[in-house]
Order: sequence, then structure tokens, then C-alpha cells
Amino acid sequence: MTAVDITCVVTDVNADGKAVFSSVGAPRSAEAGGMNIYNVWGTPDDGSVTVGRGGTVEPVLFPFFPDGNGTRFCVVHFPPASEADHGEEGADPETTQPGLIGAFEADNPGMHITDSIDYGVCLSGEIYLELDDDAEQRITPGTVVVQRGTRHAWRNRGTEVCTMVYVLCGAKRA
Repeated sequence: MTAVDITCVVTDVNADGKAVFSSVGAPRSAEAGGMNIYNVWGTPDDGSVTVGRGGTVEPVLFPFFPDGNGTRFCVVHFPPASEADHGEEGADPETTQPGLIGAFEADNPGMHITDSIDYGVCLSGEIYLELDDDAEQRITPGTVVVQRGTRHAWRNRGTEVCTMVYVLCGAKRA
């Protein structure tokens, strides 16, 4: 099975107060750490989100993980572990996805923790969500994950690409 193609449809309100399509097309995408990531949309970390006749608004895509009251919407294609990037030369992941790779533990590949509430939905394939002490859960299409700022890793042990959709919401750590 091939990865799901991603298209983003954005609506807005024109000067006459009518709902219009302001853009339709592929969102920004770039590889990082072997994953293909689509950065679809994001809101400012200061919470200054407005809707209505505000003119064209550009999404806030970075840093990858939002601070404060920001949000990020992304789609990630996780290749099978057998096909993942194993340190091959390529673009610097911190350049392609600013703020992503820095969250990962250097001595435990894939493990990371963020100050965010992440809503994840599996669209295709399968992946394992690993937590502390090797606790894990198999995630399959239709499974929804609510990740509450815990240390975790995503492991694709299957033979096909796993496509996950995420909404990341900035949160404060207690």
C-alpha cells in the first residue's frame, strides 16, 4: 500500500462577507528522521487567532511543537523500520522540520517528550506507540490516540507505510 496523498483546502471570508476557498493544494512537506511530514496548518503560540474578514492569514508551522496556546496540524508518513532512514546523508532535519529533532533523546532513538497535548488518528498501516518500561500499544486504522505530554516513541514494525494525522496543542507542564 502506498502512502495517502494529502491535499489542504482552506476557506476564508472575502470583503463582501462571503465564504470562499482561499487555497487548495498540497501543504508544505519535508522529510526528517526518515519520516515524510506534511505541515498542514498552525496557529500562533500567543493565542492570537482570529476568523472572519481578517484578510489572508498564513499558517504558523514552526517550531514544530507549539508553545503556549499554539496549535499545529500535521500528517506523518512513517515508513516501515526496514525502509527508514538509517543515518544516510540528506537534508538537516532541523532545517526541514525546525524544532522536531531536538525533542528526541540522543541515547534512545525515537523516544521524546513534549509540552503538548497531541491528538493522533491512524489513517492507514499500523504502528506501535511505545511508552516507558517498554509498554506499548498497537495502533491501527481508526484508532485515536490522546498523547498527554508523556515520553513516547512511534515504531512501525510492519511492511507498509503508516499514515498518522496529528493535532498538537501547546500545554503547560505541571
